[in-house]
Amino acid sequence: MTASTGETPSRKRVLLKVSGEALMGDGAFGVDQKTVERIAGDVSDVVRGGTEVCLVVGGGNIFRGVAAAAKGMDRAQGDYAGMLATVINALLLQNALEREQIPTRVMSAIHMSSIAEPYIRRRAVRHMEKGRVVIFAAGTGNPFFTTDTAAALRAAEMECDILLKGTQVDGVYSADPKKDPTAKRYDQLTYMDVLANQLSVMDAAAISLSRENKLPIIVFNIGESGSFGRVLRGEGPFTQIIEAS
Repeated sequence: MTASTGETPSRKRVLLKVSGEALMGDGAFGVDQKTVERIAGDVSDVVRGGTEVCLVVGGGNIFRGVAAAAKGMDRAQGDYAGMLATVINALLLQNALEREQIPTRVMSAIHMSSIAEPYIRRRAVRHMEKGRVVIFAAGTGNPFFTTDTAAALRAAEMECDILLKGTQVDGVYSADPKKDPTAKRYDQLTYMDVLANQLSVMDAAAISLSRENKLPIIVFNIGESGSFGRVLRGEGPFTQIIEAS
C-alpha cells in the first residue's frame, strides 16, 4: 500500500517487532544509538496518541544462533546466546524510551530478576493498561524458535489488534530487493501466499500462529522517521498480510 486509505484504523493495542538489524543504522553490526533514539521517538509519539504498545526485539545485530550453528556451535546453545542479545537490545530501547518520558518495562522469558521482570501475561497486560510500553525480551525462552514466532505469540497473548514488523525494507518483495532490482513489492498477501511461496518475511511458525489467531501483519520500513505512526494511520508503503476474503 502506498497511500492513505482515507480512514484511520482503530488500533487500541499493537505489537511492534523490531529486528535486531534495524538497530544497526548504516553499520554492519552492533547498535547505532541515534537509530535506537529515533525508533524510541516514533514509539513515544504513537503511545502519546493513545495506542497501547508492546515490543519484541531481535538480536541479529549482535549474535545469531542459526549462523553460529552453521559454524559448528550447538544449536540450542547458540539460540540461548541469541536470546541474551535480545535482552541487551531491549535494555537499550527501554533506556531510550524512558528518556522520552515513556514508562517502560522489560519482561524476559528467561529469568534474570536483577535487570528485567519475568514474563507474566496478566502483569504485562496490566502494564499496558496503565500506559506503559512493555518490551518482551529473550524470545519465547526456548531454542529453535525465532523472535518472529515470539512476536506472533506475544501479540496473540496480549490480544493485540495487529502485529507490525519493522525491517530495513518497505514491505514484502518477491525477491531480495537489495540483490534483485526487478523484485516486486506486494501491497497485500494472504498467510497462505507467504507459506506457499516461501516468502522470507517471517518463519512458517509465526505465520501459522498469526493465521490461527486471525492476527493481521504489516511489514514496513522502520528506518524512516515517523513510519510507525504513518503505517498505523494506513499511510505510506507497506505490505499487509491477512486472511483470504
